[in-house]
Amino acid sequence: MVIGRFIGSLFGNSSESGPADGQAQQAQLAAQPPSGPDAEHRETARSLVNLRTAVRRAGAAMPTLISSQVRQIDDILAPLVEYIGSNGASTEQRVLLNSIITSYLPTPLRAYVALNERERTDDSEATALLVEQLTILEGIARDLENQVRTGAIAELSTHGRFLDDKFSPSSLTFGDR
Repeated sequence: MVIGRFIGSLFGNSSESGPADGQAQQAQLAAQPPSGPDAEHRETARSLVNLRTAVRRAGAAMPTLISSQVRQIDDILAPLVEYIGSNGASTEQRVLLNSIITSYLPTPLRAYVALNERERTDDSEATALLVEQLTILEGIARDLENQVRTGAIAELSTHGRFLDDKFSPSSLTFGDR
């Protein structure tokens, strides 16, 4: 019985859950942060701050070229995160932004920093590969920024045309009445 509870607790599904267990699960759910676009945006912004901190800590382990490229990408992402927080973006755009910040950028950086010093020189194959990856990520970040900003412009333009059509004087005339 004790072993069953232990195994069940590891996987979050105890077969002998009573009223106290249900209350504990409700308390856990209540303690979780709110979900939705605002919570996702806060988490993305927090992840970007964590990424910046990690890059600063690993600065000595990275060649100047790598540090420079990462900061250029950050110069695109930071205002984009702020813009999306204020103006919104599509789900796909938010998912891509979050993926860049939480996975696509930190994963290769962690792998690179984990290499030994001889493999992290300015002219090493690993550095060349990371530079190529960062160049691609920078292009993706710029494309995403362009999509988000032009999407907002296109949306405003469409809304403006609707309002113009809705409230402009009609071209139909009813004679001289």
